[in-house]
Amino acid sequence: MSSPSLETPILVIGALGNVGREVVKEVIARGGRVRAAHTDMAAVRARFGAEVEAVRFDFTDPTTYAATFQDVQKMFYMRPPHLANIRRDLQPSMDAAKAAGVTHAVFLSLIGIEKAQYVPHYKVETYLRRIGMQTTFLRCSFFMQNLNTVHRREIQERNELFVPVSRAKTSFVDVRDIGEVAALALTEEGHAGRNYDLTGGEALDYWEATEILSEVLGRKIVYRNPNPLHFLAEAIRRGTPVLYALVQMGLYTSTRWGMAETVTGEVERLLGREPISFRQYALDYRESWL
Repeated sequence: MSSPSLETPILVIGALGNVGREVVKEVIARGGRVRAAHTDMAAVRARFGAEVEAVRFDFTDPTTYAATFQDVQKMFYMRPPHLANIRRDLQPSMDAAKAAGVTHAVFLSLIGIEKAQYVPHYKVETYLRRIGMQTTFLRCSFFMQNLNTVHRREIQERNELFVPVSRAKTSFVDVRDIGEVAALALTEEGHAGRNYDLTGGEALDYWEATEILSEVLGRKIVYRNPNPLHFLAEAIRRGTPVLYALVQMGLYTSTRWGMAETVTGEVERLLGREPISFRQYALDYRESWL
């Protein structure tokens, strides 16, 4: 596929997030000029230095929109986990992007979204289409890196993984693979109008995942298998905001029903190599749980 002009900045929203930072890195590697958007410009500069143009962006602050979207044609767009009211918190930024001349949004979505219309990501997909934006939806399975971020403390301090998935399998995907696919869609032609279901190369249940973690860490990591309501109550007790805990419970319940078990060949097809394995991920991030 031919590459578009990389003279105009490619906007990466959530540039310090798990996926966003990988998108930034991969777009730069492909010769792209990155405008890295985040609420904390100093943190962006500390992370990426002069390699990017740092811009302050806040979904809930329309005064940050003009500088963020100016001269941008392509953007990586994502939904922050704490923002669940799409109409109030995200639609204004999508409208502003469209009005400013953004033509193509690569959106970080969820695998199986067409069967989970209650999930906020579905509303974002629908609205981007409604306003006539060209889209590439990266419909991803469960991020491996959630285990060293969202679930880091329970693994590190309690030697357990506490999610209500039962025996369902999950086709865990590494965010480094997602970032590389996103950069491909942002720097090459031919990806508009496509939906990519991104998974790892294998589906594991959580007993298998914790067994791998145990081998890599040299200590026993136990999979606790709470029912969804027990998970919700415990997540809130541990300090998770109620709305975020509800979204988590919804996603894990969908996983419990088999939404995340499918293994696709999209990563290998798009990148020309096998996806990063769960074992390799655990080895690479081992220090996170020590």
